[in-house]
Amino acid sequence: QVQLVESGGGLVQAGGSLRLSCAASGRALSRDAMGWFRQAPGKEREFVASITYSGGPTLYPDSVKGRFTISRDNVKNTVYLQMNSLKPEDTAVYYCAARPGTYYPTRLAYTYWGQGTQVTVSS
Repeated sequence: QVQLVESGGGLVQAGGSLRLSCAASGRALSRDAMGWFRQAPGKEREFVASITYSGGPTLYPDSVKGRFTISRDNVKNTVYLQMNSLKPEDTAVYYCAARPGTYYPTRLAYTYWGQGTQVTVSS
């Protein structure tokens, strides 16, 4: 029903910034909470951020709070993740996800997933 495609990943030095995008197609994300997750080699998938359709409130784990910002443009049907003050431990494949019929930010029960984009932070 919806397809998600991430972009904007790449190589950046520690302390730098990167902006990821998640473009949706198939239908508008009009009733979906959106999330970002990441997975590093040998580690479990980790929740990164979530946002409601209205653009707020948002939810972040302590590991990225104050450094990462999730936002969305409903006209463009696109979700963003602005990452500042990047650290080597932020290196991972980053995925966006959609949870239909959800009106609060959450780290649980997402239905649709993108294929991911690689973020590598060098020290």
